[in-house]
Amino acid sequence: MTSVEILIKQRILIVGATGMLGQRIAQFYKNQKEIELLCVSAEANYFESDVEYKQMDMTDKNSVKKIILDFFPDVVINAAAYTNVDRAETEKELAWKINVSGVEYLALYSWTIDAQLIHISTDYVFDGKEGPYSEIDIPSPVGYYGRTKMASENSIKISGVRAAIIRTNVLYGPAKYGRPDFVKWVIDSLKCGKPINIVIDQYNNPTYIDDIAIAINSLFELKKEGVYNIGGDEVLNRYEFTLRIADYFGLDKSLINPITTKELNQPAPRPLKSGLITLKAQIELGYKPRKIEETLRLFKEELGL
Repeated sequence: MTSVEILIKQRILIVGATGMLGQRIAQFYKNQKEIELLCVSAEANYFESDVEYKQMDMTDKNSVKKIILDFFPDVVINAAAYTNVDRAETEKELAWKINVSGVEYLALYSWTIDAQLIHISTDYVFDGKEGPYSEIDIPSPVGYYGRTKMASENSIKISGVRAAIIRTNVLYGPAKYGRPDFVKWVIDSLKCGKPINIVIDQYNNPTYIDDIAIAINSLFELKKEGVYNIGGDEVLNRYEFTLRIADYFGLDKSLINPITTKELNQPAPRPLKSGLITLKAQIELGYKPRKIEETLRLFKEELGL
Protein backbone atom coordinates (compact mmCIF):
# COMPACT_ATOMS: atom_id res chain seq x y z
CA MET A 1 0.00 0.00 0.00
CA THR A 2 1.15 3.48 -0.68
CA SER A 3 0.36 6.34 1.63
CA VAL A 4 -1.17 9.43 0.15
CA GLU A 5 -0.31 12.71 1.81
CA ILE A 6 -3.26 15.07 1.89
CA LEU A 7 -2.29 18.72 2.16
CA ILE A 8 -5.00 20.82 3.76
CA LYS A 9 -4.44 24.37 2.64
CA GLN A 10 -5.18 27.43 4.73
CA ARG A 11 -7.11 30.06 2.79
CA ILE A 12 -5.93 33.65 3.17
CA LEU A 13 -7.78 36.68 1.82
CA ILE A 14 -5.79 39.93 1.59
CA VAL A 15 -7.94 43.05 1.30
CA GLY A 16 -6.14 46.12 -0.02
CA ALA A 17 -3.58 43.93 -1.73
CA THR A 18 -2.39 46.63 -4.16
CA GLY A 19 -1.22 48.93 -1.37
CA MET A 20 2.36 49.01 -0.11
CA LEU A 21 1.69 46.73 2.86
CA GLY A 22 -0.76 44.52 0.97
CA GLN A 23 1.84 43.81 -1.71
CA ARG A 24 4.38 42.66 0.86
CA ILE A 25 1.87 40.44 2.67
CA ALA A 26 1.05 38.84 -0.69
CA GLN A 27 4.77 38.43 -1.38
CA PHE A 28 5.17 36.70 2.00
CA TYR A 29 2.42 34.14 1.34
CA LYS A 30 2.28 33.59 -2.40
CA ASN A 31 4.87 30.81 -2.71
CA GLN A 32 3.86 28.85 0.39
CA LYS A 33 2.45 25.49 -0.71
CA GLU A 34 0.16 25.15 2.30
CA ILE A 35 -1.52 28.50 1.57
CA GLU A 36 -4.32 29.25 -0.89
CA LEU A 37 -4.17 32.99 -1.47
CA LEU A 38 -6.70 35.46 -2.87
CA CYS A 39 -5.80 39.13 -3.24
CA VAL A 40 -8.48 41.78 -3.61
CA SER A 41 -8.71 45.56 -3.82
CA ALA A 42 -10.72 48.24 -5.57
CA GLU A 43 -8.05 48.77 -8.25
CA ALA A 44 -7.53 46.88 -11.49
CA ASN A 45 -5.07 44.02 -11.24
CA TYR A 46 -1.38 44.72 -11.63
CA PHE A 47 -0.14 41.58 -9.93
CA GLU A 48 1.76 38.90 -11.78
CA SER A 49 -0.22 35.90 -13.02
CA ASP A 50 1.01 33.75 -10.10
CA VAL A 51 -1.30 35.59 -7.69
CA GLU A 52 -5.07 35.11 -7.84
CA TYR A 53 -6.65 38.56 -7.85
CA LYS A 54 -10.17 39.96 -7.91
CA GLN A 55 -11.61 43.43 -7.65
CA MET A 56 -13.71 44.18 -4.58
CA ASP A 57 -15.36 47.40 -3.45
CA MET A 58 -15.26 47.19 0.33
CA THR A 59 -17.81 50.02 0.60
CA ASP A 60 -20.31 47.74 -1.19
CA LYS A 61 -21.77 45.20 1.25
CA ASN A 62 -22.75 42.77 -1.51
CA SER A 63 -19.28 42.92 -3.07
CA VAL A 64 -17.69 42.02 0.27
CA LYS A 65 -20.26 39.29 0.90
CA LYS A 66 -19.66 37.62 -2.47
CA ILE A 67 -15.88 37.58 -2.16
CA ILE A 68 -15.84 36.21 1.39
CA LEU A 69 -18.61 33.64 1.03
CA ASP A 70 -17.30 32.40 -2.35
CA PHE A 71 -13.67 32.06 -1.22
CA PHE A 72 -14.47 31.01 2.38
CA PRO A 73 -11.13 32.12 3.89
CA ASP A 74 -9.63 30.97 7.17
CA VAL A 75 -8.31 34.47 7.74
CA VAL A 76 -9.15 37.88 6.29
CA ILE A 77 -6.27 40.37 6.43
CA ASN A 78 -7.46 43.94 6.02
CA ALA A 79 -4.66 46.18 4.77
CA ALA A 80 -7.08 48.54 3.01
CA ALA A 81 -7.84 52.03 4.31
CA TYR A 82 -8.49 55.62 3.38
CA THR A 83 -5.14 57.03 4.56
CA ASN A 84 -5.02 60.61 3.27
CA VAL A 85 -4.97 62.32 6.65
CA ASP A 86 -5.54 65.85 5.33
CA ARG A 87 -8.22 65.06 2.75
CA ALA A 88 -10.12 63.06 5.36
CA GLU A 89 -11.01 66.39 6.98
CA THR A 90 -13.13 67.29 3.95
CA GLU A 91 -13.86 63.89 2.36
CA LYS A 92 -15.43 62.62 5.56
CA GLU A 93 -18.13 60.53 3.95
CA LEU A 94 -15.69 58.60 1.77
CA ALA A 95 -13.22 58.13 4.63
CA TRP A 96 -16.03 56.74 6.82
CA LYS A 97 -17.33 54.41 4.09
CA ILE A 98 -13.90 52.82 3.61
CA ASN A 99 -12.49 52.90 7.12
CA VAL A 100 -15.64 52.11 9.10
CA SER A 101 -18.50 50.79 6.96
CA GLY A 102 -16.16 48.60 4.89
CA VAL A 103 -14.60 47.17 8.04
CA GLU A 104 -18.06 46.45 9.46
CA TYR A 105 -18.83 44.39 6.33
CA LEU A 106 -15.53 42.49 6.60
CA ALA A 107 -16.23 41.75 10.28
CA LEU A 108 -19.81 40.64 9.58
CA TYR A 109 -18.97 38.12 6.87
CA SER A 110 -15.79 36.94 8.60
CA TRP A 111 -17.96 36.25 11.66
CA THR A 112 -20.52 34.48 9.46
CA ILE A 113 -18.00 31.85 8.37
CA ASP A 114 -15.92 31.94 11.61
CA ALA A 115 -12.86 33.34 9.84
CA GLN A 116 -10.23 35.24 11.80
CA LEU A 117 -10.00 38.94 10.94
CA ILE A 118 -6.64 40.71 11.17
CA HIS A 119 -7.11 44.46 10.84
CA ILE A 120 -4.43 47.14 10.39
CA SER A 121 -4.94 50.24 12.52
CA THR A 122 -2.72 53.18 13.44
CA ASP A 123 -1.15 55.28 16.19
CA TYR A 124 -3.39 58.12 14.95
CA VAL A 125 -6.05 56.81 17.33
CA PHE A 126 -4.02 58.66 20.00
CA ASP A 127 -3.61 62.41 20.57
CA GLY A 128 0.21 62.30 20.62
CA LYS A 129 0.63 64.04 23.95
CA GLU A 130 2.14 61.26 26.05
CA GLY A 131 3.57 58.65 23.69
CA PRO A 132 4.87 56.09 23.14
CA TYR A 133 1.66 54.18 23.79
CA SER A 134 0.82 50.67 24.93
CA GLU A 135 -2.23 48.62 23.98
CA ILE A 136 -4.06 49.58 27.17
CA ASP A 137 -3.75 53.36 26.71
CA ILE A 138 -7.06 55.06 25.94
CA PRO A 139 -7.46 56.34 22.34
CA SER A 140 -8.18 60.04 21.83
CA PRO A 141 -7.74 60.94 18.14
CA VAL A 142 -7.19 64.58 17.14
CA GLY A 143 -8.22 64.33 13.46
CA TYR A 144 -11.02 62.76 11.44
CA TYR A 145 -8.78 60.03 9.98
CA GLY A 146 -7.90 58.91 13.51
CA ARG A 147 -11.57 59.01 14.48
CA THR A 148 -12.50 56.68 11.62
CA LYS A 149 -9.74 54.26 12.58
CA MET A 150 -10.87 54.26 16.22
CA ALA A 151 -14.45 53.68 15.06
CA SER A 152 -13.31 50.74 12.93
CA GLU A 153 -11.56 49.18 15.93
CA ASN A 154 -14.71 49.60 18.01
CA SER A 155 -16.91 48.08 15.29
CA ILE A 156 -14.68 45.00 15.23
CA LYS A 157 -14.74 44.66 19.00
CA ILE A 158 -18.55 44.62 19.17
CA SER A 159 -19.06 42.41 16.09
CA GLY A 160 -18.26 39.10 17.77
CA VAL A 161 -15.71 38.19 15.10
CA ARG A 162 -12.46 36.48 16.09
CA ALA A 163 -10.12 39.39 15.46
CA ALA A 164 -6.64 40.79 16.01
CA ILE A 165 -6.03 44.51 15.56
CA ILE A 166 -2.54 45.70 14.67
CA ARG A 167 -1.66 49.30 15.50
CA THR A 168 1.37 50.51 13.60
CA ASN A 169 3.03 53.74 12.44
CA VAL A 170 5.22 55.28 9.68
CA LEU A 171 5.36 52.29 7.36
CA TYR A 172 8.31 51.98 4.99
CA GLY A 173 9.83 49.37 2.75
CA PRO A 174 10.19 48.34 -0.89
CA ALA A 175 6.98 47.86 -2.84
CA LYS A 176 6.95 47.12 -6.56
CA TYR A 177 3.91 49.22 -7.43
CA GLY A 178 2.43 52.51 -6.31
CA ARG A 179 3.90 55.73 -4.99
CA PRO A 180 7.30 55.74 -3.22
CA ASP A 181 7.37 55.29 0.53
CA PHE A 182 9.03 57.86 2.82
CA VAL A 183 12.51 56.30 2.58
CA LYS A 184 12.47 56.11 -1.23
CA TRP A 185 11.15 59.69 -1.42
CA VAL A 186 14.03 60.92 0.77
CA ILE A 187 16.60 59.02 -1.30
CA ASP A 188 15.21 60.21 -4.64
CA SER A 189 14.94 63.83 -3.48
CA LEU A 190 18.46 64.03 -2.06
CA LYS A 191 20.01 62.22 -5.03
CA CYS A 192 18.49 64.90 -7.29
CA GLY A 193 19.88 67.67 -5.08
CA LYS A 194 16.39 68.71 -4.01
CA PRO A 195 16.07 70.33 -0.56
CA ILE A 196 13.42 68.73 1.67
CA ASN A 197 11.62 70.03 4.75
CA ILE A 198 11.35 67.48 7.56
CA VAL A 199 9.58 67.96 10.87
CA ILE A 200 11.51 67.76 14.13
CA ASP A 201 8.52 67.46 16.48
CA GLN A 202 6.78 64.29 15.28
CA TYR A 203 8.01 61.21 17.17
CA ASN A 204 7.29 57.63 16.05
CA ASN A 205 8.99 54.27 15.71
CA PRO A 206 9.10 53.79 11.90
CA THR A 207 7.99 50.29 10.95
CA TYR A 208 9.48 48.09 8.22
CA ILE A 209 6.61 46.51 6.29
CA ASP A 210 8.16 43.04 6.16
CA ASP A 211 8.20 43.02 9.98
CA ILE A 212 4.43 43.62 9.91
CA ALA A 213 3.95 40.71 7.50
CA ILE A 214 5.82 38.41 9.89
CA ALA A 215 3.73 39.65 12.83
CA ILE A 216 0.52 39.05 10.87
CA ASN A 217 1.59 35.49 10.18
CA SER A 218 2.30 34.94 13.90
CA LEU A 219 -1.18 36.24 14.78
CA PHE A 220 -2.67 33.85 12.23
CA GLU A 221 -0.68 30.79 13.27
CA LEU A 222 -1.25 31.39 16.99
CA LYS A 223 -4.93 32.38 16.47
CA LYS A 224 -4.43 35.45 18.63
CA GLU A 225 -7.14 38.00 19.37
CA GLY A 226 -7.03 41.54 20.72
CA VAL A 227 -4.90 44.62 20.06
CA TYR A 228 -1.18 44.37 19.29
CA ASN A 229 1.30 47.19 18.70
CA ILE A 230 3.70 46.47 15.85
CA GLY A 231 6.37 49.13 15.43
CA GLY A 232 10.04 49.66 14.75
CA ASP A 233 12.99 49.24 17.08
CA GLU A 234 13.52 52.93 17.91
CA VAL A 235 11.35 55.92 18.75
CA LEU A 236 12.79 59.01 17.07
CA ASN A 237 11.58 62.14 15.34
CA ARG A 238 11.11 62.30 11.60
CA TYR A 239 14.15 64.57 11.14
CA GLU A 240 16.40 62.12 13.00
CA PHE A 241 15.06 59.26 10.88
CA THR A 242 15.79 61.23 7.69
CA LEU A 243 19.37 61.90 8.82
CA ARG A 244 19.85 58.16 9.40
CA ILE A 245 18.63 57.46 5.87
CA ALA A 246 20.97 60.08 4.40
CA ASP A 247 23.91 58.74 6.43
CA TYR A 248 23.34 55.16 5.30
CA PHE A 249 23.06 56.03 1.61
CA GLY A 250 25.83 58.65 1.69
CA LEU A 251 23.58 61.55 0.71
CA ASP A 252 23.89 65.29 1.34
CA LYS A 253 22.41 66.04 4.76
CA SER A 254 22.67 69.80 4.21
CA LEU A 255 19.63 69.48 1.92
CA ILE A 256 17.48 68.37 4.89
CA ASN A 257 15.81 71.38 6.48
CA PRO A 258 14.42 70.92 10.01
CA ILE A 259 11.00 72.54 10.52
CA THR A 260 8.07 72.25 12.91
CA THR A 261 4.73 70.67 12.10
CA LYS A 262 3.04 74.03 12.60
CA GLU A 263 5.08 75.50 9.74
CA LEU A 264 3.50 73.04 7.28
CA ASN A 265 0.01 74.51 7.80
CA GLN A 266 -1.61 71.13 7.18
CA PRO A 267 -5.43 70.85 7.31
CA ALA A 268 -5.39 67.95 9.79
CA PRO A 269 -3.69 67.98 13.20
CA ARG A 270 -1.09 65.30 13.86
CA PRO A 271 -0.26 63.37 17.03
CA LEU A 272 3.25 64.67 17.79
CA LYS A 273 4.69 62.68 20.69
CA SER A 274 3.59 59.27 19.52
CA GLY A 275 5.15 55.86 18.89
CA LEU A 276 4.10 52.40 20.02
CA ILE A 277 5.38 50.12 22.77
CA THR A 278 5.72 46.61 21.31
CA LEU A 279 6.45 44.61 24.49
CA LYS A 280 3.18 42.63 24.28
CA ALA A 281 3.95 41.52 20.72
CA GLN A 282 7.52 40.62 21.67
CA ILE A 283 6.33 38.42 24.54
CA GLU A 284 3.24 36.83 22.94
CA LEU A 285 4.27 36.67 19.27
CA GLY A 286 8.04 36.54 19.49
CA TYR A 287 8.08 39.80 17.52
CA LYS A 288 11.59 41.13 16.87
CA PRO A 289 11.68 44.40 14.92
CA ARG A 290 14.79 44.81 12.83
CA LYS A 291 17.26 47.65 13.44
CA ILE A 292 16.89 50.67 11.16
CA GLU A 293 20.26 50.13 9.46
CA GLU A 294 19.39 46.47 8.82
CA THR A 295 16.13 47.45 7.15
CA LEU A 296 17.92 50.06 5.03
CA ARG A 297 20.39 47.38 3.93
CA LEU A 298 17.52 45.12 2.86
CA PHE A 299 15.86 48.08 1.14
CA LYS A 300 19.09 48.85 -0.75
CA GLU A 301 19.60 45.24 -1.83
CA GLU A 302 16.07 44.74 -3.11
CA LEU A 303 15.87 48.00 -5.06
CA GLY A 304 19.48 47.89 -6.25
CA LEU A 305 20.25 51.36 -4.93
